[in-house]
Amino acid sequence: MGVRSTGSHPTTTKADGHLLEYFRQTFSGGGGSAAAGAPSGHTATGGVISDYPDGGSNIYRAHIFTSSGTFSVSSIGDFGATVDYLVVAGGGGGGGDSTGTGRGGGGGGAGGFRTNLSGHPLAGSAFPVSTSPGNYTVTVGGGGAQDTIGENSVFGPITSHGGGRGGRYPGSEAGGDGGSGGGGHGDTPNSGGSGNTPPVSPSQGNDGGDGANTGGGGGGGGGGAGAVGANASGTAGGNGGAGSPIAIETNTAKTYAGGGGGGGGSGTHGSGGAGGGGRGGPPNPDTASGTFSTGGGGGGTSAPGGNGGQGGSGVVVVRYKIASIQTAKATGGAVSFYSGKTIHTFTNSGAFTVGVSEIPSAEIFVVAGGGGGGGYAAGDGGSGGGGAGGLCVHPGRPLAASTAYPISIGGGGAMALVSNGHKYAVQGTNTVFTDPSSPGTITAVGGGFGRGQDGSAGGGGGSGGGGAGGGNPPGGSGGPGTQSPSGGATGYGNDGGAGQTGPNFRGGGGGGAGAAGSAGPAQPGNGPGGYGRQAPPSFRDPASTVGDVGTYGGGDTSGGFWFAGGGGSSGSPYNTTVGTGGAGGGGEGYHNGSGRDLDANTAGKMSTGGGGGGYQIGPSPYIVNSGNANGGSGIVMIAYPT
Repeated sequence: MGVRSTGSHPTTTKADGHLLEYFRQTFSGGGGSAAAGAPSGHTATGGVISDYPDGGSNIYRAHIFTSSGTFSVSSIGDFGATVDYLVVAGGGGGGGDSTGTGRGGGGGGAGGFRTNLSGHPLAGSAFPVSTSPGNYTVTVGGGGAQDTIGENSVFGPITSHGGGRGGRYPGSEAGGDGGSGGGGHGDTPNSGGSGNTPPVSPSQGNDGGDGANTGGGGGGGGGGAGAVGANASGTAGGNGGAGSPIAIETNTAKTYAGGGGGGGGSGTHGSGGAGGGGRGGPPNPDTASGTFSTGGGGGGTSAPGGNGGQGGSGVVVVRYKIASIQTAKATGGAVSFYSGKTIHTFTNSGAFTVGVSEIPSAEIFVVAGGGGGGGYAAGDGGSGGGGAGGLCVHPGRPLAASTAYPISIGGGGAMALVSNGHKYAVQGTNTVFTDPSSPGTITAVGGGFGRGQDGSAGGGGGSGGGGAGGGNPPGGSGGPGTQSPSGGATGYGNDGGAGQTGPNFRGGGGGGAGAAGSAGPAQPGNGPGGYGRQAPPSFRDPASTVGDVGTYGGGDTSGGFWFAGGGGSSGSPYNTTVGTGGAGGGGEGYHNGSGRDLDANTAGKMSTGGGGGGYQIGPSPYIVNSGNANGGSGIVMIAYPT
């Protein structure tokens, strides 16, 4: 059990020696080196590494992508030239009601779900890999904003399509088509959207449920990968369709791609489908969004002026057989081995559970969700970037035997909503490593939101959000960075940059874990986000692409593994140059006259805690219900000697 497929510094034991001798005798005829004759898996890089036994005789390595990247194969292993995959797209946003009819918006459809894992009821055909060229593009789709389709996820030639939007009043009452269809609004037309659109075989999703065309009618549930969304029943919203369970990230099955619940009219809100679907409810930000990295659909709402929940971002997982793994001293998260250390990586909430022996010293790295970027529809004000999530580092502490340490991963704050003066963004959510004993729980504080209203100050948080540009009132101040030491860990966070008073009205960049956000007047364009910090050396496995590789003027961004960068600020009508996101996952600012793609540039990178980029929309129309300027979700990593 001591042969690794990437040569990542195994620890050899007496049992290892017996196996190596067996391989030497079996595969090299008793001569030559044992290493030359031992079987191995592919040599590949990309994503978060997860090594695990399947409970039988097989051992697997999974590469988990929660954000876009590249799966790179440099050599083919001895277990066949194929890989298993899971490709889940971003979920659709839930629908709302802008005029107060008292009827429910439809739940967002789940992102398309495609896999070729043998034995799964939706399994497609085998996927061969090659070293010529050996690089496979991975695109992870973001969740759709309210009333918006989710983004596609891609692995090489395999595309899963974004979930359909939930029906919204007025003008978009029917649910949208997509990987799974969105639920219909409680009005006419109230039909749910079609799933498996465009069609693939096996199917990537199911239809959304119909809304109820009655007084105070509920919205239909969004479709899920495993079931259709439920129709609304009178005033009650329909439940989202269930997702599909699959064991591919680890040997424990996880459910993905649940549909969002429909908003109740004057009745009960629908529940989100298992697999990350958000429940129906009050207006955003209270309406439950789909869970990030699952492709769940956002919940619908019926509140006057309300906006449905954000769809959950997607995920791509690629796995293959390897020969062996070392023994971990704990369970939880994605487990990998590098340079004499065992690493547990959590990109979703869970528990780190120590085995029968104490771990004398474990390094703990905790990053919160980044803040959403500010937005502005018209006028003079450039918008501030979202602040990065707070970052905490503990260099080593004991963890007790037979003890579970709950971990809650913070989500990124939602983008600013822009609708004729209705403008706000949302602070990121805290990430918490819970330990009731001394030195206690480690809490990283969610990043502050950027401001999009003319002259307003950025919000406070782990790192502060950027202030908006302005004239009367003048430019707003940057939000304060509030991250402090926590549970014996050192905390990192910085202030957001201030917005500039006219005539150029530049927004301020969001603060990062390594530097403050720049003020609008600090450079020719708008304020860039503050750069983040690198993870400690124990976590820098070259086979992994966790974190971010970014650029920032004057900041050393070599080597990758950067986290918690601030979001860049937007342009204004007088200066369309946008601020760059800080190295560490911060999103770039956006201006609709700058030739940039809102979806592709402005979101903070998932699993980095990066702040969302600020954005400016002008001239009319002033209503923006598309794009993704959310902060990136957080992460927890734990390392200890193997």
